[in-house]
Amino acid sequence: MFHIVNTDVFDRESLNRLCHLSDAVRQIAKETEGARFLQQLLPTKRAMLYFTQPSTRTFLSMNNACHVLGVRTSEIRDPEVSSEIKGESFEDSIRTFSSYVDLIVMRTPEPGYAARAAALMDSIPRPVPIVNAGSGRDQHPTQALLDIYTLERSFEQRGGIDGKTIGMMGDLRRGRTVRSLSRLMRHYRDVRLVFIAPPAFEMEPDIKAFLDEYAIAWSETAALHEALPDLDALYVTRMQFEHDTDGESARVDLSQFSIGRAELDIMRPDTVLMHPLPRGREIHPSVDSDARAMYWRQERNGMWMRVALIATLFDAQERILDAVDRYTP
Repeated sequence: MFHIVNTDVFDRESLNRLCHLSDAVRQIAKETEGARFLQQLLPTKRAMLYFTQPSTRTFLSMNNACHVLGVRTSEIRDPEVSSEIKGESFEDSIRTFSSYVDLIVMRTPEPGYAARAAALMDSIPRPVPIVNAGSGRDQHPTQALLDIYTLERSFEQRGGIDGKTIGMMGDLRRGRTVRSLSRLMRHYRDVRLVFIAPPAFEMEPDIKAFLDEYAIAWSETAALHEALPDLDALYVTRMQFEHDTDGESARVDLSQFSIGRAELDIMRPDTVLMHPLPRGREIHPSVDSDARAMYWRQERNGMWMRVALIATLFDAQERILDAVDRYTP
């Protein structure tokens, strides 16, 4: 594992290892001495956070994941403050970053840029890992990792993800998080996916074809209330209005694709409710206090999973696992 451009680099074994490592990191970090130990693991490493698309959670969790491990960070969040405004090519910018740092984490509004950066790194004498933190409407692999981690922790007493029915609701056509998570389902047994979306925002055909290729059961519906009682988990997404070309998001009746108190009454008492955030009107704030609402834990899980990922990229995982007993009360 060198570049993290899409979810294809993961298999069931590596997903299990990353979840286990995330547990170990969060356990060690509970103790002051443990937190100091983590900060001393990678103090000579440097990371570039190149985020030219707005981000709160992914940027902050990546930044703080680096800090947990002692990695120093630089950032560019606006291409107008870089030499790109002077006409420098994307490839030249990436190669410049690689001259100064040991890791590039990047997020772009257009698809394919992380793959271009990884291909460039593979062609130069001093390559550094590229981590895709979101590329247009295409992929968001580290979000998928933290989603897997949240599902595994939520289903810890119920046999894990295997055999579960997972609903995905909202703007599935333009949402990259559900695309990446769907692709990871090939590593779990007897999972069934239920896509719940307005007809104009159904899951794209390429993901459906992928699921068919790996014999992963899926169905789709626009009837939320009919689907809710059968779900072990529901992954809610917002309307991706920033991708509108003709105000199409505003034409959706969101009341048919939202979770409030009435929907909680229909859901099973053990259903896991997730959301990658930020949210719009698709989950009412009154739902936050319900025990099934996992999205705030999901948000924090993102930092721990990204710590585990960065530690793995720099071969620090064994030192972490060896230290767990030392820092466990």
